[in-house]
Amino acid sequence: MDKRIQRLGIVMLLCFVALFVQLNNIQVIKANSLASSPANPNVIAVQRSQPRGDILSADGVNLATSVPTTSGYYKYQRVYNKNTAVLFSQIVGYDTIFGTRTGIEAEYNSYLQSHTRPAKNLRDLLVNRTTTDNVTLTIDSHLQSQVAAAVDATDVNGGAPQAGAVVINVKSGAIEAMYSNPTFDPTGLASQSSTTVLQTYNALQPRTGQSPLVSRAFQYPFSPGSTFKVVTSSAVYDHQPALAKIDYPVKGCIPLPQSNQLLCNYGHGAEQCGGTLSQTLAASCNTAFAQMGMALGATSLNNEAQSFGFNQPVPLDLPVVGVSNFPAVAQLANNAPSQAYSAFGQQNVSATALQMALVAAGIADRGVIMTPHLMAQIRDSQGNLVQSYAPKPWLTATSSVTAAAVTTLMQGVVTHGTATGVGFPSAWNVAAKTGTAQTGTSNQLTNDWMIAFAPANDPKVAVAVVIPNQPSDQTGASTSGPPMKTILGDALAQTP
Repeated sequence: MDKRIQRLGIVMLLCFVALFVQLNNIQVIKANSLASSPANPNVIAVQRSQPRGDILSADGVNLATSVPTTSGYYKYQRVYNKNTAVLFSQIVGYDTIFGTRTGIEAEYNSYLQSHTRPAKNLRDLLVNRTTTDNVTLTIDSHLQSQVAAAVDATDVNGGAPQAGAVVINVKSGAIEAMYSNPTFDPTGLASQSSTTVLQTYNALQPRTGQSPLVSRAFQYPFSPGSTFKVVTSSAVYDHQPALAKIDYPVKGCIPLPQSNQLLCNYGHGAEQCGGTLSQTLAASCNTAFAQMGMALGATSLNNEAQSFGFNQPVPLDLPVVGVSNFPAVAQLANNAPSQAYSAFGQQNVSATALQMALVAAGIADRGVIMTPHLMAQIRDSQGNLVQSYAPKPWLTATSSVTAAAVTTLMQGVVTHGTATGVGFPSAWNVAAKTGTAQTGTSNQLTNDWMIAFAPANDPKVAVAVVIPNQPSDQTGASTSGPPMKTILGDALAQTP
């Protein structure tokens, strides 16, 4: 009996020690982090007793602001411009009464929320320094609207379109437009009613894997298909330039080593093609690029893909940006079929529209990919400049010599290749690459792509368009070409 009491006493003592340690952990060690946690109701109440800064488009349209409330627990409510809310929702994001934030609302929250600006002189110590800052984006609302109209018009099946497009300023990295469908209206997510917020959020959850909360422009990756041949072409010049001069025989299909498979051009081999690199990129010749991929090998293919930004986070100033994938060297080594298919963007290759726009931008800017960004400048509530974005390189993808050579190849795609029928005006001097990637049941659907930049002799903008899960398109040009022509024309007209 005495032993039982002794054991019970020890257990109770240990429980008391554990309770003591946990209380000290909460009240002392974690006190500051818990007190300042975004999920702390007191923190949320304090924040919503103050207005948040505004989010503005490049042309001065107010996209998000805070207004005083006339009822409810909180003094201020976030409001999204009804004319632009859907257009910008995946970029601007939303700010809920639960402290959940996405997009620019989350990325620049420390500026947007009420805060005390640092004192710059003695006079500042004697005045109220509580302020909010306003964030101006690089995206012009008019161009964003034009891009959205072009993307939404890709609905060729009579159902909801699933497409995305990105426009990048080649020299600065500024995102001039970025839109995808489906998108959403964030108004209900900014409601003062917790019931409304939860109902809105639940309604936006994926029912068929197509949640509008996930952008098809910068978050969701697709197989890039033949647009990836731009990267493989660069790999040829960078690693084995002699491959560019090989005259590959005209074939519809070729047997794949280490397998009993045939690898074919579009039309199940009905399209026969061959020649040197200048001819095979223009014709988007799978059989030739498969042979180039196998000749380049695992290391060269992987290194080139990574030099263009695959397998690493893109440093876009948003909280969640999709990572594009290219197979690891170990996956490709001693695997000729995988090397062949990966060389033209099939099998385990995936890319976001943002990534493929950066590929085009890297070729356009003499091999340098500028850091993509959405923030143009931040000003305080008195209009004083707090911060402005200074363009900076992200990656040196390839050499200027290789970029010039690939630019010439991409011009050939427009003048005598798979993009000939798009109808780009010659004055635009467009360099482009079309692409399809088989997907869906029995490969009956394709992801249709086009990437382009212009003018090729002095590039201003690079554009990527992806239209996934379409009825089989041999080159992607007939589906992705019309929106690309519209978007590129609008972007060129607006970009200085």
